[in-house]
Amino acid sequence: QVQLVESGGGLVQPGGSLRLSCAASGRSFSSYTMGWYRQAPGKQRELVTTLTGGGSVNYMDSVKGRFTISRDNAKNTVYLQMNSLKPEDTATYYCTAVIMRPGIRQDYWGPGTQVTVSS
Repeated sequence: QVQLVESGGGLVQPGGSLRLSCAASGRSFSSYTMGWYRQAPGKQRELVTTLTGGGSVNYMDSVKGRFTISRDNAKNTVYLQMNSLKPEDTATYYCTAVIMRPGIRQDYWGPGTQVTVSS
């Protein structure tokens, strides 16, 4: 069982920055594929970014060049640096962990943290 806890959300003006953190439990954090999803009111949940244990990264098109995912395996933590924030980035952001074992995929989710971009 992996527990995820996000922090760092809040209210920020357009053009501002926030850094989200996600602390994970588990002994094999470095092997987890970590990711961030977001969901705005009335919209479907969307995948923002993923970072594998091997360092492969993917971003959704609308955040490329503005958001950066990183991880600190010594601290069992993944980060999402969000710059040049726009009102359309407003959403609840969820941290995820995917653990792959032979024949088994396990997905874990944090409770979410709210990000509001507004003047």
